[in-house]
Amino acid sequence: MRVFQIQDDWGMDHLQLASRRDPQPGPGQVLLRMKAASLNYRDLVVPDRGYGSFTGTLPLIPVSDGVGDVVEVGAGVSRVRVGDRACPCFHQGWLAGAPDLDRLTQTLGGPVDGMMADLVCLPESGVVKVPAHLADEQAATLPCAALTAWSAVVTHDTLAPGSHVLVQGTGGVALFALQFAKLLGAHVTVISSSDAKLTRAQAVGADAGINYLTTPEWARSARAISGGRGFDHIVELGGEKTLPQSLRCIKPGGTLSMIGVLSGSSLAAPLGLVVTRQVRLQGITVGHRDGFEAMLRAIEQHRLQPVVDRIFAFEELKEAMGWLKSGAHFGKICIRH
Repeated sequence: MRVFQIQDDWGMDHLQLASRRDPQPGPGQVLLRMKAASLNYRDLVVPDRGYGSFTGTLPLIPVSDGVGDVVEVGAGVSRVRVGDRACPCFHQGWLAGAPDLDRLTQTLGGPVDGMMADLVCLPESGVVKVPAHLADEQAATLPCAALTAWSAVVTHDTLAPGSHVLVQGTGGVALFALQFAKLLGAHVTVISSSDAKLTRAQAVGADAGINYLTTPEWARSARAISGGRGFDHIVELGGEKTLPQSLRCIKPGGTLSMIGVLSGSSLAAPLGLVVTRQVRLQGITVGHRDGFEAMLRAIEQHRLQPVVDRIFAFEELKEAMGWLKSGAHFGKICIRH
């Protein structure tokens, strides 16, 4: 079968097309013929061994998210049948409950081989069936980006109709957070560096938008949008440069979901605002299978449509990664197998 793998040494230059023997499912395992994959920021980090020893060993097949058809099952499999369409779970060992080191480190696309292969063999416990109304590329966006957003605004908060939510950017996680918050009846503000992207975000459901390039001190404008009381929830994707402003426009008792560090990973924020306003800083690292399946029920019920920016061919993985790195995308970047 075809694979893309990092071989010989770490680095994007060592990410190459190669061949491997077709896997065969053993007892309790499922064989998927992959239909599509989608990219996340971590897929740019893995080739450079950005997660240290937790990145895995070479050769390594990258890319965490995808969807495939079940073409064969091993003895004792009952969660899926041949012909079902399924997504692998990003955290292969985290089915439910609280996280621990073992549950958080069995992750696809490093250290466990990922989705850039014609065939993928996994334990049945590590796959979920996906809604029929989604195209393959849309379904491929769900395991990381969608579940991260769901964990932030649903699993780890109790947002009610009329809540104010601020979302940073218009990438995959951001747009899913926008869509899920709207399902809950929230008022959603989006910040972006592009007026064109803000217009597109409003078409997806955003109630308000702020261009942080033309309004560098966006926290003041954002607080005004919330009626001066601050936001119930902020989906924090920027990190170092955005967190100080997020703390100035979160309401007392509000939740900051720490997801991304796109502007830097150092902490340089007025922590007194966290203490005196009793703000909750909630780290989010995707989520467990129970949460994934709850999210899928909501997506199916509401016929939610994930936003796909551009679709690349299997052989164009590096071009797709280059497009992701450029930051020009709106929504998810997908690979068609």
